[in-house]
Amino acid sequence: MFTVLIPARLASTRLPNKPLADIAGLPMVVHVARRAAQSQARRVVVATDSAEVQAACAAHGVDTVMTDSHHESGSDRLAQACELLGLPDDETIVNVQGDEPLIDPVLINAVAAQLAAHPQAAMSTAAHPIASWQDFQNPNVVKVVCDQSGDALLFSRSPIPFWRDQPDQLPTHPAPLRHIGIYAYRAGFLRQFPNLPPAPLERTEALEQLRALWHGHRIAVYLAPDAPAPGVDTPQDLEKVRALLRKP
Repeated sequence: MFTVLIPARLASTRLPNKPLADIAGLPMVVHVARRAAQSQARRVVVATDSAEVQAACAAHGVDTVMTDSHHESGSDRLAQACELLGLPDDETIVNVQGDEPLIDPVLINAVAAQLAAHPQAAMSTAAHPIASWQDFQNPNVVKVVCDQSGDALLFSRSPIPFWRDQPDQLPTHPAPLRHIGIYAYRAGFLRQFPNLPPAPLERTEALEQLRALWHGHRIAVYLAPDAPAPGVDTPQDLEKVRALLRKP
């Protein structure tokens, strides 16, 4: 069993008031919480700094915890949520992003199970095979390479692994993997994480998970067979998800 925490704040630059965006008559964050509730989680809680988000969740029976407004990242917000909820250090926390209204509950379960199966890891996450050259070259598609035990060696926006002998083709051994932005943490580690100094590589790539690797913590990677359903970053993404949910 595990707890799902969903960080949700209104200060989105590309899509203002994103957690409250209407999708099929419900705020987006409520869709996320309802999808998460279909997983094996014992509890689903939205961590927010917004009274509007809290009210919208309450109107639809979704639990919330009010966190500070100064947090720089979602993991900082979740660390405070762990304290406010009194979660024990050995509790598994799955961080489901508040802009994933189509998230698969099976993926949530799998990431939690991956952490349980890798006691040496402080975190787990997910990835899936990259099938297109365009995605492989796209810096907005984060790549990950893993070791033989399935733990992450490196995350990068660059095309990794680089195939020296066939530089214009997708690598095959190992095949490139696209990182999926879902994480599970042990609550004790999550409490420590915001106190770790940011890593130079993290600042360069703008990838917070590199902080954990930089400081010697391991991240277990669940290999999903397929790409996840689309999330919502922009107004165009929002319309795409609305269209998907309108389909019979």
